Amino acid sequence: MTEAEIVLYLEDNGYPEHVRRGGSAGLIKRYGEFVAEVERGYRFGLEDYRNDLDLRGIIALVNLDEQVQELDERFHKLLKAHSKRVWESSGDQPFWDFGYPRNASGDLRADLKAEGLWED
Repeated sequence: MTEAEIVLYLEDNGYPEHVRRGGSAGLIKRYGEFVAEVERGYRFGLEDYRNDLDLRGIIALVNLDEQVQELDERFHKLLKAHSKRVWESSGDQPFWDFGYPRNASGDLRADLKAEGLWED
């Protein structure tokens, strides 16, 4: 997709202004920030985590996978319980929809437990 097509796709599908504004560079930047948050210890709940997984799904939909390969590798290493599907950001079975951060605590850990997803 061209940059204009990416922005149009985001607009047509009702993504918020802060997502549309940055185009492909903004998507990649925000995904990098999410990966860094997970590395430090994701402090938000499961709904926020799933919204961030949707961001990665958008990146796949607009064919930017190659540009986030290093981020994907970092993120994948942070996950545990790879057989547990925590979200469906894509029609396929992308790795990021399975498992959750091994360092999950606070709201995220509580929410995962409440949904029966947490494995000790």
